Amino acid sequence: MKKETETGRRHFIITGTSKGIGLQLAELLLAKGDYVCGISRGRSDELESGEKWIGRYRHVQYDLADLTGIDDLVTRVLSQIPSQEVDFIGLINNAVMLEPLRPIDQCSAEEISRSLNISLAAPMIWSSSFIQQTNHLSARRKIVNLSSGSASYPAPSMAVYCTSKAGLNMFTQCVSLEQTGQQNPVEIIAFDPGMVDTELQAVARGKSTEEFALAGMFNQVYEAGQLRSPQDVAMQLIERIDEHSDASHVTHSTGS
Repeated sequence: MKKETETGRRHFIITGTSKGIGLQLAELLLAKGDYVCGISRGRSDELESGEKWIGRYRHVQYDLADLTGIDDLVTRVLSQIPSQEVDFIGLINNAVMLEPLRPIDQCSAEEISRSLNISLAAPMIWSSSFIQQTNHLSARRKIVNLSSGSASYPAPSMAVYCTSKAGLNMFTQCVSLEQTGQQNPVEIIAFDPGMVDTELQAVARGKSTEEFALAGMFNQVYEAGQLRSPQDVAMQLIERIDEHSDASHVTHSTGS
């Protein structure tokens, strides 16, 4: 892989920018002079109120559990990007839902459906629509799917989350193969940030061991200071974005 050296105009679409890795990633990209459109269910006050980002940050409130509106949302977001002036468009599928953290027989159909919609189906639809609606461009395009070690390591009470991440990894590999040989292939990678000090971790630590068997392990990792900061992860992720990756390969980066 080679590093990106161009200084042209870059636009990013990032899901889940209200907090955690998404927020830090958006801030770092904006500080580099890039343009960012953030998507999240809630507001992103820290980004929206930043005067220094005026003109380069846009925020769209949208609940990614609603799959039916994503195609139209992608159309709306892309319509505001000056395609003739852009050199790079990136899609970062970062939004995820950790819960339900219970044995599968204690999870409702609604909980399972919502979690899989946000963590797996939404990134698939975003990617499909993004590729289709940018195929006419000559600009470099890249999709980054936020993965997890949970995609490879089964855990009790995490069946829904582990399954969504495993599915996202397989999806990334399939799309990567589809793009091989295309005239302007979309680069697509899966990025595993390792264990990060985010609200998702706090939710896991806050569960009782009766409800979530691994709560104690999550607390031990936190107390031992083994969690990475969202900013460190975002900085590493930007390095992966800057690299030119062959569309026929998928990069799974770990936080170690």
